[in-house]
Amino acid sequence: MVTVSADYRAIALKALADLPPFSPVLSKLLASLSTDDVAFGQLAKLIERDTVLSGSVLKLVNSAAYARRGQVSSIAHAISVLGLTKLRNLILGLSITRMVRSAKTTTGWSQANFNMHSVATAVLTDQLAQHVPVNYPEGAFIAGLFDDIGRLLIASGLPEDHREMQRQFEAGNRPLSECEISVIGISHAGIAALALAEWNLPSPIQSAVEFHHDPASNHRLAEEKAGERFHLSEIVGAADEVVNRLGNSIMPRPQTELDEEPFEPLSTFVEADVLEKIAQSFTREYTAIRAFF
Repeated sequence: MVTVSADYRAIALKALADLPPFSPVLSKLLASLSTDDVAFGQLAKLIERDTVLSGSVLKLVNSAAYARRGQVSSIAHAISVLGLTKLRNLILGLSITRMVRSAKTTTGWSQANFNMHSVATAVLTDQLAQHVPVNYPEGAFIAGLFDDIGRLLIASGLPEDHREMQRQFEAGNRPLSECEISVIGISHAGIAALALAEWNLPSPIQSAVEFHHDPASNHRLAEEKAGERFHLSEIVGAADEVVNRLGNSIMPRPQTELDEEPFEPLSTFVEADVLEKIAQSFTREYTAIRAFF
């Protein structure tokens, strides 16, 4: 049995520490995930001080995806149009992807692919959580956004090991997580969970990310469902698979893996008519926001 070296954990987390510090807006948003007591009036003022961020928000809310009569010209107005949760998710996505762009990674790693995959998974997880009885649905977007942050940290902190993992994955029929464990003793999901713990994100989000490839391995699965039918890790994993099938993968996948029915993994959770609505809603929203990432 392969055991994870403390050195690998430390190196991966050092890559996390090497990322730029959180902006005031991002710090406030991440803290808000643990509490309902958020002063969004103060947050709006912070956002408006970040001209790039506020400009992106206003451009998006005035796009065809969120078309409304009249021009939205302030962050406060954007909150009233999008709602607090959707605006928070959008700004989290913009802030995180902007922050990780400076990460130094190994040859062959595409930061653009990583950002597109992360945002697409976040949007789809959030869409699914609106239709599925799942624990902690308010954390769906951020769990989807961070589901593969461990892959970025491995590519950044352990570039040679990352290349070996990729070589093993491309050479055989094993899941990437198995290749990662064979090389460093821990999967990217495990590294991601460590990172989210460092950021003090709520435990349901940490658990969803850690077990999104294998929810059944979570010995606290039934307890964490909190009476709901599904666990957040299950819908994150399904969204991740759909996004990969749609061709939005971090690393190129064989053409045979681009399924003719990419949304089929969602059929476990919803009926066909709801699945179609989710697919349409996801396509519309993701098409609108991908230009900002």
